[in-house]
This record gives sequence, structure tokens and C-alpha cells, in this order.
Amino acid sequence: MRVLLVGGGGREHALALGLAGDPAVEALVAAPGNPGIAGVAQLREVTPTDPAAVAALAVEVAADLVVIGPEAPLVAGVADAVRAKGIAVFGPSAEAARLEGSKTFAKDVMTAAAVPTARAYTCEDAAAVARALDEFGAPYVVKDDGLAAGKGVVVTDDRATAERHAAECGRVVIEEYLSGPEVSLFVVTDGEAAVPLLPAQDFKRVGDGDTGPNTGGMGAYAPLPWAPPNLVDDVMRDVVHPTLAELRRRGTPFAGLLYVGLAITPSGPRVIEFNARFGDPETQVVLALLETPLGGLLHAAATGTLGAHPPLRWRDGAAVTVVVAAEGYPAGPRTGDVITGADRAGIIHAGTRRDADGTLRSAGGRVLCGTATGPDLAAARDAAYELVRDVELAGAHHRTDIAAAAVDGRITIPG
Repeated sequence: MRVLLVGGGGREHALALGLAGDPAVEALVAAPGNPGIAGVAQLREVTPTDPAAVAALAVEVAADLVVIGPEAPLVAGVADAVRAKGIAVFGPSAEAARLEGSKTFAKDVMTAAAVPTARAYTCEDAAAVARALDEFGAPYVVKDDGLAAGKGVVVTDDRATAERHAAECGRVVIEEYLSGPEVSLFVVTDGEAAVPLLPAQDFKRVGDGDTGPNTGGMGAYAPLPWAPPNLVDDVMRDVVHPTLAELRRRGTPFAGLLYVGLAITPSGPRVIEFNARFGDPETQVVLALLETPLGGLLHAAATGTLGAHPPLRWRDGAAVTVVVAAEGYPAGPRTGDVITGADRAGIIHAGTRRDADGTLRSAGGRVLCGTATGPDLAAARDAAYELVRDVELAGAHHRTDIAAAAVDGRITIPG
């Protein structure tokens, strides 16, 4: 099987490692890729959000499967363009990807499917914003209606901050705050059959103790020792299958990766958001534990044969990833700094570039992450931080508490 992987971030490096490790994948091309991905794939230049260009590249490299990593190409219709060439693609259509591209659309689908989620209003002017904030009260949850690279959500007790974010976004979804620990559940689906992966937890805030602004994610771990034993079954029954059925009913079946962001509230799991692709950095830890060959799994979803795929196999133990971010991230990350200590197993590249002389430099806000496995969560955590400690990047910062509460048994389910 020849695979074309679209994207160039940390999620795509993790996907590239998984695909390259599948014996059925005889050739892997990544576009545009990154210096880490270059170790396991041939890199090609392409604009990921250009449907015609990606489709043409898929034809040129004779791809049997195209895997689309980021959300922007999906919303732009890249999967549709590739499918029109008769090539199997892992990723939903532009219409189905509106689950992530529009918070309002996602809420409409959840309402129609009776999916448990927060009450919400879509607001386009200051008066509507004020009414919604008045009704829900603090903590205020204000979400950009469109794509915002994981940084479009503000959760704050400060009314002025909430109003300012709403004004900056223009069209927002304001919803009631959901209390309780958060969970990310990835579900591989061909539109009918649906296979859950291991639940993970990521860390959105930039600082220790969940302080500071939201980011694209500062670390993650899996599995979740504190999660209710029936969590995945309940979410598949109450969220995933009703959502997929509603999208089929609308004539826009969802095939690809359905990301379900959950809060485990006193009333049970509630959906915070849907995404239409693998999450970053949760992908790094979930795929590190997946023993089932990744290429075959994604190909089954892309070709409508997921129902016949064997049950997934998982490695024992746990995985932790710790993101190393550039100085100034997330507000205004500094780029161009030299990186050393990053060319080792377990280092996932996210925002890096390599000079002609081989020098590795920062090229984004989230620069790389240390991803490690271990026999238990504590061992995996120690190993991930050992990887991060050996990376040198001027001004870089990372959280020091990734997975700490889970290791210490400090996460409890409210009730």
C-alpha cells in the first residue's frame, strides 16, 4: 500500500511513525511534512488546503490511501477532491467536517441526535453576547464559531475578557460551563461502523495547574486510570452512534476520525466539542500504545470495510507526551532558534525546519514533544520528561505537571 500523508505537525509525525511501522505500507509520502517526518517518509511540497493540488499529488505518487491530518484541509474540501479521483482517503467530506468547522453546526447536530452537551447560544452582536453571558454566568465559555487552531476558546471568570474575545471573533457560541475532568476519545469510522481508540487526556492551558491562556495542547497521557469503566461504551451509545446516524440522515455521512471532547460531569459525560481529525498531542500517546497496524485500520475506514476489521490490539502500560513550546507561545511565539538534542527516538517534531547545512531550528509555537511509554503512568511520565530535559532551545518552556494528578490519584469524578 502506498500512502500519502497530508500535513506537517506533531500529529502528522506521530501518524507517520505509525504508518511507517505497518508492514503493509510499502511507501510513505508526506506533504509538506517536517524534519522529523523526513526520517520515515519522502517529503513533497504542497499547499495542504489546496484540494486540486493535493488530489494531483495523490495521483502523481499513485497513492492507494491518502491520510489527511489537519482540520483546515478537511474543511476546505481536500478529501472530496481526492475521492473524486477514485483514491481512498481517510478524512471526512467538507460538509461532514463542519462538525469542527462550525460550532453552531455541531450544536445543531447534537441537538437533533439528542447528544448530551452544554446548553448554548450562537451570538453575532454585543447584545446577544450580553444576554447569553447573563444567562449562563461565570465561568464564561466563549468559542469562536470557526476554526481557530485549538485556541479559539476562552473560559474565564472575567466578564470583560469574555466580551473582548466575543468581539474579536465576531460570530461565537456561548455555552454553559461543564465541570469535571476532560477526556478525548478518538473514534475511527467509515460512516456506519465505529471503533473507539483509547481515551486520553490533554492539557490545554499553557501553565502548570491549568493556568494561563488556552493553547493547541501542552501534553497528554493515556490510558486514564481514573476513568469510569463503562465510559467508552456509554459514549459510543449516547454520543457517537446517534451523531453518525444523524449525519447519515442528513445525507452527509462522516467517514474518518471523529474526535469527541468530553467533560465527565456529575450528570455523566457531556460533549464539549467535536473535531473531524486526530487531536494533537493526544495522537502521540494513543498511537504509541496501538499495536494494531495503523495503515490497515485507516484503509478499512476509508473503504467502508471497517466492520470486517479485526478487533484492535493495545500494548500494555501507558504513554505520556510533553510539549516543548517556543518563547512567547501562544501569544507570539519566537521562531528561528537553534534546537539541539531533538534527533532521538521519542522526540516528535511539530514546528521545526532544517537549514541547508543540517541545522535544526524552531518554526512554530509548539516546537516538539517528548513522547515515551512505560509499564505504568509514572514510568512513562518520567521517561517523557527525561526526553524533554535533553532538548536545548533558547527561551523554550513546557509544563511540569503533565499526568501528575493522574499518577498521584488526585483526579476524581464529581458526583
